[in-house]
Amino acid sequence: MRTKTLAISLLVPVLLLSACGRFNDAGAGGSGDGGGSSDGGGSGQIDHPTGPDELVLRIETGGGFVPVEHNLRAVPGLSLYGDGRLIVEGPVPEIYPGPAMPNLQVTQLTEEAVQAILHAAEEAGLMGKDADYGFPCVTDLPTTTFTVVAEGQTHTVSAYALGFETEGMGACPDVDEEARADLVDFWTQLGDPVRWLPEGSVGATEEYIPTAMRVYVQPYRGDPELEQVPVPWPLEGSLKGFGEPDANLPDVRCGVVTGSDLGTLLPEALAANELTPWTSDGADHGLIFRPLLPDEKPAC
Repeated sequence: MRTKTLAISLLVPVLLLSACGRFNDAGAGGSGDGGGSSDGGGSGQIDHPTGPDELVLRIETGGGFVPVEHNLRAVPGLSLYGDGRLIVEGPVPEIYPGPAMPNLQVTQLTEEAVQAILHAAEEAGLMGKDADYGFPCVTDLPTTTFTVVAEGQTHTVSAYALGFETEGMGACPDVDEEARADLVDFWTQLGDPVRWLPEGSVGATEEYIPTAMRVYVQPYRGDPELEQVPVPWPLEGSLKGFGEPDANLPDVRCGVVTGSDLGTLLPEALAANELTPWTSDGADHGLIFRPLLPDEKPAC
C-alpha cells in the first residue's frame, strides 16, 4: 500500500473538529429564536419523529471535484434517528488503496441527548427558514447540507465550502460569516458528543451492520503498479448480469443485496479494498459498496 491524500469531502470533518466552538458546553440550554421548541424559548421538549427508521438530523457533504466512484460510495457523515441511534462515518485510514467499505459506527443516545442536540441545532439556526450559504471566492469544493426534522417540518440548510474559510473571508462578498461559524461550531460539538451531552445519555459505540447494501459493478481498472489478489464473487449469478444498468453512467450496473446474501457478501466486502478485483465467469470486475442507512430505500 502507499499513502494517498484523502478526498476533499473527507477532509471537512477533520477541519471542523479543529474549529474553536462558540457554543457553551451545555449545548442544549441556548435560547435560540427559531421556532422549534415547544415553548419558544429553547427549554421545552422539541417534537420529533420517534421511529427507528425515521430521520431526525442528517449532515452530509457532497459535490466538488471528486471522482465519480467517490460519489457512488459516499455516505452521510452523521444521521440521527427517532429511536436515538446516531450513525456516523468513523475515521478512515489515509492509505491507498483504501478500504472497500466505509467505517460506519452507531451509538445509542437517550431522549435527553436527542433533545440536547435538537436545542443546539435550533441555536445554530437550523430550525428556521431553509437557507443556502454560498462562498463564491472558491471553486470545486463540496457542499455540506444539514437536515433537521422536528415539530412536523423538515428544515434544510446548506453551506458551500464549509470548514474551508480563511481569515480573509471578509473580503469575499455576500458571505454570512456568523451563520457559517454557527454551523461549524454545531458540527464540531457533534464530533465529540460525550464532552457536552448530559452525563449517561451517550451509550457505547459499535459497528453499524446494514440490512441492505447497494453494489455497483463496473469494468475492472485497478492500478498497474499495485497488483491485487482477486476475490471470487461469493453470490449466485454472474456479475455481468447483476442488477440493472445505471441510467447516468455507462458500463455501470447497480443492484441491492439483502438478507442471507448480504450476510455472505458483507465479510468479504469488509476484508477487501477499493482496488480488489472480483472475479465472475472468468472476468475481473470492480465493485463499489454503499451500505444503506435505516431511512434509505433498498433501491439504486
